[in-house]
Amino acid sequence: MIATDVCIIGAGPAGAAAALQLQQFNIPCVVVDKAVFPRDKICGDGLSGKVLTALNRIDKKIGERLCQLSEKEGSWGVTFTAPSRDSLDIAYEPDYNPQSKTGIPAGFVCKRINFDNFLVEELKHCSNIQLFEGQSIDTFTLQEDGYLLTDTAGTFSVKAKLVIVANGAHSAFTKEVAGIHMEPQHYCAGIRAYYKGVSGLSADGFIELHFLRSLLPGYFWIFPLPNGEANVGISILSSVVRKRKLNLKKTLQDIVANDPVMKERFKNATLASGIEGYGLPLGSKKRTLSGERYMLTGDAAYLIDPFTGEGIGNALYSGRIAAQQAVASLKANDFSATHMKKYDDEVYRVLGPELGLSTKIQKLSNRTWLFNFLMKTAMRNKQLRELMSCMFYEIDLRKKLTRPSFYVKMLLNR
Repeated sequence: MIATDVCIIGAGPAGAAAALQLQQFNIPCVVVDKAVFPRDKICGDGLSGKVLTALNRIDKKIGERLCQLSEKEGSWGVTFTAPSRDSLDIAYEPDYNPQSKTGIPAGFVCKRINFDNFLVEELKHCSNIQLFEGQSIDTFTLQEDGYLLTDTAGTFSVKAKLVIVANGAHSAFTKEVAGIHMEPQHYCAGIRAYYKGVSGLSADGFIELHFLRSLLPGYFWIFPLPNGEANVGISILSSVVRKRKLNLKKTLQDIVANDPVMKERFKNATLASGIEGYGLPLGSKKRTLSGERYMLTGDAAYLIDPFTGEGIGNALYSGRIAAQQAVASLKANDFSATHMKKYDDEVYRVLGPELGLSTKIQKLSNRTWLFNFLMKTAMRNKQLRELMSCMFYEIDLRKKLTRPSFYVKMLLNR
């Protein structure tokens, strides 16, 4: 049996961020993942500005190494297209100017098989991190002095004072221990495919979210990748999929073939992969993210942005916050649910305003006329555009929303 202070279940973005932050604090940990890396993950592959910000806060050298990764495309922002076909560019950084931009893009598009493997390689170079790949954790037994974590056969076991749960949307720990279950109104169904030769892609790598009338409150996306590829997909609330009895694969193919705009952009494009589906647990509802001797992070904590579907940045942030709480709990030798609740408080302090705003926008997007109006308003209003930019770049939304001058400027359209 392996004994450790902290065991992290999952080596994706949330788990890797937690482990890398613990490394900075010189706290040993064990990381266990059922996959062997590199492994694919069905995802939109978008790395918003928050990703580089989070990695830089852990260690600027990690951020620098990510910027040197060849299997990625630089992205300077997001293009939103309303049902009216009005489009709005939101940059990842304030004061973005396509004519004068210099340096490193704030965001990237990178296949998860490459990005997640980059993070795992970072783990492998850390002396305080024991990584076990191809190993599942199937049972979680709370004992007086910690959690006993084992596989089904009982041939692999870890005893940990504290568990950081980072094993994604289908986490058994989230369901069985934390008691959080999928709710269709707070969960998105997603489908993804890779295409080659899509025309009209942004020269600055802007990712595209098209809020087509037939998909509201969901959207159709196009994210540009290296080598002429693009990640193309649909994200829509599971409750809507059930109500309308949608076949998302057919819906995607129909948009590409028949939508008046998209059929022109895809007329010379070829499908370069299968069309695969996945689920997105949304942060549109506040939940209890911790308990005695554990914390949920990333998708296992249901922290995906309800409006944009962005999850990687929030996963990195929550993993880092979990590591900070782990240090505090170890120092105090207090792993009670009451003490662990400080983790929840910090996650929602940092991410809560953004998740709340995104939830409101998601609900507005269900009404076509209202979404069109919001888009036209944002096209004219610099303050509103900056607010949307904050959702993808720097977590300073709290400061803006508590500043009276912000609302004055928004009302005066300045």
